[in-house]
Amino acid sequence: MARSHIAAALAVACVGILTTFYLITQFGLPNVGFFNFRQSSPEATAAPHQVFLGPAASRPTVTEDGPMYLLGTGKADITGPVVEINLMGYADPSQVGTGLRQRIYSRAFIVGDIDNPEERTLYLVLDTQSGDTAVRHGILEGLKELGPEYGLYGKSNVAVTGTHSHSGPGAWLNYLLPQITSKGFDEQSYRAIVDGALLSIKRAHDALAPGYLTVAETEIHDANINRSPYAYLANPKEERARYQYNVDKTMTMLRFRKAEDGKDMGVLTWFPVHGTSMLGNNTLISGDNKGVAAMLFEKDMQSVAEGTKDFVAGFSQANVGDTSPNVLGAYCEDGSGEECNFEDSTCGNGNKMCHGRGPMFRQKDQGASSCLEIGRRQFVGAKALYLSMTTKNVPLKGPIRSFHTYRDFSNMTVKHRNGSLVSTCPAALGYSFAAGTTDGPGAFDFKQNDTGAPDANPLWSIVRGFLHEPSETQKACHAPKPILLDVGEIERPYLWSPNIVDLQILRIGQLLITVSPGEATTMAGRRWKESISHAASALSLTSEADDGNPPIVVLGGPANTYTHYIATEEEYNIQRYEGASTLYGPHTLTAYINLTTSLLPFLQTQSENKPLPPGPDPPIHTNISFNFNPKVRFDRPPILKKFGQVLQDVKPAYHHGNTATATFVGANPRNNLRLEGTFAAVEHLSHGSWKRVRDDTDWDLVFRWRRTNTVLGTSEVELSWEVGRDDDGVEKGLYRMRYFGDQKPFGGGEVEAFEGVSGVFRIE
Repeated sequence: MARSHIAAALAVACVGILTTFYLITQFGLPNVGFFNFRQSSPEATAAPHQVFLGPAASRPTVTEDGPMYLLGTGKADITGPVVEINLMGYADPSQVGTGLRQRIYSRAFIVGDIDNPEERTLYLVLDTQSGDTAVRHGILEGLKELGPEYGLYGKSNVAVTGTHSHSGPGAWLNYLLPQITSKGFDEQSYRAIVDGALLSIKRAHDALAPGYLTVAETEIHDANINRSPYAYLANPKEERARYQYNVDKTMTMLRFRKAEDGKDMGVLTWFPVHGTSMLGNNTLISGDNKGVAAMLFEKDMQSVAEGTKDFVAGFSQANVGDTSPNVLGAYCEDGSGEECNFEDSTCGNGNKMCHGRGPMFRQKDQGASSCLEIGRRQFVGAKALYLSMTTKNVPLKGPIRSFHTYRDFSNMTVKHRNGSLVSTCPAALGYSFAAGTTDGPGAFDFKQNDTGAPDANPLWSIVRGFLHEPSETQKACHAPKPILLDVGEIERPYLWSPNIVDLQILRIGQLLITVSPGEATTMAGRRWKESISHAASALSLTSEADDGNPPIVVLGGPANTYTHYIATEEEYNIQRYEGASTLYGPHTLTAYINLTTSLLPFLQTQSENKPLPPGPDPPIHTNISFNFNPKVRFDRPPILKKFGQVLQDVKPAYHHGNTATATFVGANPRNNLRLEGTFAAVEHLSHGSWKRVRDDTDWDLVFRWRRTNTVLGTSEVELSWEVGRDDDGVEKGLYRMRYFGDQKPFGGGEVEAFEGVSGVFRIE
């Protein structure tokens, strides 16, 4: 969130919770960016991504495809309002959408048992900040409305994950805290995600066909670093010594191949890197680096014979918590050129000047060049892995199983690894949550690595009391976290953060997909996956499929219900950003591990367990949430102008590296989201006819909208084509740009579509 405004935002809480909510939407909370922050430092010791494929020497190199499954992949547009809605991720109320760089999508992957088709798993990868309680609820309700054949998909086997992009439209989440900087809950933003997800599922379901699943892995060394290495170093030395890097570098790929013609329907990958390549000053919608990687892979497969025409590439997150795409590290932007303080990410006495640097940080383009490069690096690694699978892969074989249940994490007693009994706590966020990290440094005197009595102005404890003063029991439960926001115990006007948490694992043969509601840090993810692997092996859970090797365990998320972070107990005690954002106290990870491992028997082929109780349903706030976002009133062209008319035309000619730009009389793009369509296009004159060569799916074509007069309802649209940015060999010749708009008439009436076309220009 916009940390620069935390004082004003929290102070007004004493006036009353409703007044608080309204003022915060106007003036903002701290740039608490509870979804993104990172501390960068040169990679020091330790840590690769353990996917638990077993020792390399023991894993067979095979070319067989293994037994058949029922497979389906599908993709659909979920691009919500691209203007006038706060972007979701950095939680900065001033970061309001002004246009579109690349559309965002839902990608659906269905796997079914060929002999028992009712046994299914459905894994969704959304180009959003996370999964969400209300979004998942809307998808499940929508599946019921699609008809009885979709009754195969339900709570147990549907996983809704987000790529953790910080560049998508906001105002769609279930709980109050993330709604604050988005001015509440916007139905249009929410429906775009839910309806698009349902369409992707329908397309995957319609595409179901017998096929083969194979899995492989590779390492990508240049696409992520650890942003909180100081906290990582708190983990036991002997544990760190088991890993080469302090972030996981492994990408795991699941390939979907049709049996009928041998063509590939899609790939699903897991690799951890934050979706924060686009910076906090960016106001253009995109899927960030994973959206780039997916689009590059899909477009590449359109030109080869191995893939189907609707090939789908899913780039899912893994243990993303302490990872960063700012691979050059964090530096003080105060002219000194020095690295930020290792322990607390400060420069001098404050953290405002400490910022992470992406690979192309010198380009002043809100992170677009760095985002394209980090996405490209993931694509290059994924494509090389895909090509290697012709000779080296592990076929999946075995049954399809899944479980899902809800648990109340506000007071869960679990067994610690030292044998003692420990408890979780009602959700709360610490002072270092408000400090942020190098993505968006905090305001005032908040700092990371702040434990015990916080090193901050005592005023903040008074302000905290206006909202909800945590009890002594709550303080003791969360210690050494000093509580800033007691979000799990604030229920006015509705709950601020979740206490009811999803627990879910999908099993496909010897592959176990642990679906994580929170952002597990590198070491937290390793411990969780290893615990699942050991427990599954002890049960001989996958013995009929794994040829004596350990099960393959991956972690996907943030999914289903967003629960912020999951740090190890040692990292929690440091109270950097990730520890302060671990909602349920120091034993959060222990609870996740104990509960999921204890439920593994429900994944057995012949389970004698009674049906798994669903647990307490979480509250759904879609019908009671506030919305202070303005509605579109009407659109008008300026006097003597018409919609779509060119106001500033293109130049006669451009070269590679130039930007072709045209400005049109516009209308508010919220009138029509143009889902499955485009706002902008570039056309090439080829053999006497115009052929579209660019649209909203292309990174180098940018759509910007600007309100010119609120009273009169006038606006302008600028289309910009960054010629040759994608380095895909733009041909010389004649081109033009086309704008697709929709205007809402003054005085009411149906929204009307219109178009605008630029002059012709030459690429030389």
